[in-house]
Amino acid sequence: MQDRYVLSRIREKFQDRIVDAHALLGQDTVIVGKDSLRELAEFLKNDPELDFNFLIDVTAVDYWKRKPRFEVVYHFLSLRHRNRLRVKTPVGEPNPEAPTLSDLWVAANWYEREVYDMYGIRFTGHPDLRRILMYPGFEGHPLRKDYPINRRQPLIGPKD
Repeated sequence: MQDRYVLSRIREKFQDRIVDAHALLGQDTVIVGKDSLRELAEFLKNDPELDFNFLIDVTAVDYWKRKPRFEVVYHFLSLRHRNRLRVKTPVGEPNPEAPTLSDLWVAANWYEREVYDMYGIRFTGHPDLRRILMYPGFEGHPLRKDYPINRRQPLIGPKD
């Protein structure tokens, strides 16, 4: 596929719902509001011209003093077309959340759990949103920029 075809196809379909779309250093990026994220994801997966059949990663960025504070970042790959795409969606406080994509890509299940565990961003509709890296009694979310690094956590011991 020719360069920037992916971005032009997305712009054509979503027009005014795209916050930004750009290509920088050969990396296509689309920023979309969380209300349009699910529809965009379905389009990326199901449109044969795009065929983003592989979800590489889901992560987040904490901008701390910026509003909205967080961005959830998705990295997609089309194995057939050899295209990569980054999709970002801004997520604000006090209750940061985004729709789950775990029913579209199975891998999203664990990735979303990791983002929830590390940043406290909830994924609505997720089938099993619980901690995946930290133990259940851990307080807070360690990748948030305002997480106190000297904080003492509740001790857990062996079960008798």
